[in-house]
Amino acid sequence: MSSDAIGTLEHLVLLVIARQGPDRYGVTVIKELRRHGYRIGPGTLYPLLHRLEEKRYLISTHALVGGKNRRTYTITRRGRTALEQAKEKVRELWDELLEEQEENTRS
Repeated sequence: MSSDAIGTLEHLVLLVIARQGPDRYGVTVIKELRRHGYRIGPGTLYPLLHRLEEKRYLISTHALVGGKNRRTYTITRRGRTALEQAKEKVRELWDELLEEQEENTRS
């Protein structure tokens, strides 16, 4: 597996940042993931964000948000490409699983 490979949680984080728009910060990502039933804390999220930035899937900048200095994250073209590739792989897997299920139902 490539050193650029990322897992499901990383893909979910990229998806949240992509859907929320530019300049998202960690707390908003945690809240959105929790809203969908994923319980991760800062100790998991922030190292993951840093890894995604090192792999150039995200870029970060510092901004003043609500009077606090926050690091905000924006998905890069490389990150969007990773999401698109993951979506294709998931669709392919679901198609195969559904096809197998239909074949088993007919048997």
